Amino acid sequence: MFYKILRFFLNVLFSIMFRTKVIGVENVPKTGGMIMAANHLSNWDPPVVGAYMPRPVAYMAKEELFSPAIAGFIIKNLYAFPVKRGAADRGAIKTALGILKQNLCLGVFPEGTRSKDGKTHKAEAGVALLAAMSKAPVVPTAIIGTNKIFQNGGMLPQLKVIFGEPMYFEGKHNDKEALADFSKKIMDKIDNLIKINSQV
Repeated sequence: MFYKILRFFLNVLFSIMFRTKVIGVENVPKTGGMIMAANHLSNWDPPVVGAYMPRPVAYMAKEELFSPAIAGFIIKNLYAFPVKRGAADRGAIKTALGILKQNLCLGVFPEGTRSKDGKTHKAEAGVALLAAMSKAPVVPTAIIGTNKIFQNGGMLPQLKVIFGEPMYFEGKHNDKEALADFSKKIMDKIDNLIKINSQV
């Protein structure tokens, strides 16, 4: 209930404040486990995408965000779960696979951290590994404009969220070359969505 109320409020707020344009909602599978993989520009990204994703999104979030306790309570009620950055967090991977097994939507930012220059960068191995182990489709998602909110004198830029067509990993989960190639294809797709829709 808390998630639905907050999602509705943010949807209205972002639509009015930022004139948010959403493209490709029809590409989001209505049922079954899926991975939403997006570029990462700012801390605005999770709530912006979550407000327009037609399904609840469970995000991997850095463990520091869960302290103090009140912050942890709110974040957990938004379906987020902690992950240790810079390390192979098996617990987080297990939790992520559990979410996908329950036919839910998992939200990840493949680059692992926010982009400082606004460009997409190399993805870490996690997103491809999760796709390989779960066989869940990956929906490449492009976010445009969140890095300009209240930055450099900017106030209320128009935001865009673009959902691309689902991508499937068809190799073996222990094939490092195939995993790296799939990760690159995801980021290439996101980059292409950004370039096409930045001109519209």
